[in-house]
Amino acid sequence: MGILSRASYIIRSKLNSILNRAEDPGETLDYSYEQMRDQLQQVKKGIADLTTQKKRLEMQKKRLEENVEKHNDQAREAVKQDREDLARKALEKKKSKMNQIEELESQIADLQNTQDQLVEKKETLQQRIEEFKTKKESMKARYEAAEASARVSEAMTGAGDEMEDVGRSIERAEERTNDMEARAAAMDELHDSGAFEDVLSDKDSIDRELEQVSTDSSVDAELDTLKAEMGKSEPAETEAETETETEAADGGGASEDAGGEVADSEVEAELEELQDEEQ
Repeated sequence: MGILSRASYIIRSKLNSILNRAEDPGETLDYSYEQMRDQLQQVKKGIADLTTQKKRLEMQKKRLEENVEKHNDQAREAVKQDREDLARKALEKKKSKMNQIEELESQIADLQNTQDQLVEKKETLQQRIEEFKTKKESMKARYEAAEASARVSEAMTGAGDEMEDVGRSIERAEERTNDMEARAAAMDELHDSGAFEDVLSDKDSIDRELEQVSTDSSVDAELDTLKAEMGKSEPAETEAETETETEAADGGGASEDAGGEVADSEVEAELEELQDEEQ
């Protein structure tokens, strides 16, 4: 097989594959049905034309038959008048007309046979068309039902082309979402660890820690002032108590470090109880 032959074969194969995918059986059946109806119309038109021709020959035959009677009467009249010459001419014309009538009768008989055959073929074709119509509608209904079932199955299983596109879109969206969530978590972690400096501030981490210590000292001083104003200030500790607390601190410092801090929720609860007792 030469290069051109192979190329032609490949092109025909591709076109045939494309046509098979694009072909709708319902449309194909409808087109075939219309073609058969067109053929039936052509047969009917042929029968009508044939019938018209036969009628014309029959009318011509009738006129010839009238002429035969006329020439026969002329011959009789010529014989009565002893005009044998005229009688002979009339009979010659009569004979000529009768010969034409015989030819017309033969043609009319042939046309009649052809017409009978066409009528029989028309009836056969019409019967086939009716059978094809019934089968066509049945095939179309089966195809539409199968197509609907296939679409439902594809939608349920995700095997269709459109569902595959939807599945790929979901996968891409899920991947982008996971990436964005991971990026956000990483940014939060870096921010909490102090790895990112405030771009709007010229202070570094040391400055911020010093500010926090200063803020804590200010809060403690304000708390002492508030307690003094309300008469809640504690008396000065004696040296014995101080020494006792120092010894206790040496022995139990580890436990205080482990459980000395109070949760924020407990502090808030105690503050609310104190506020309620004062009211």
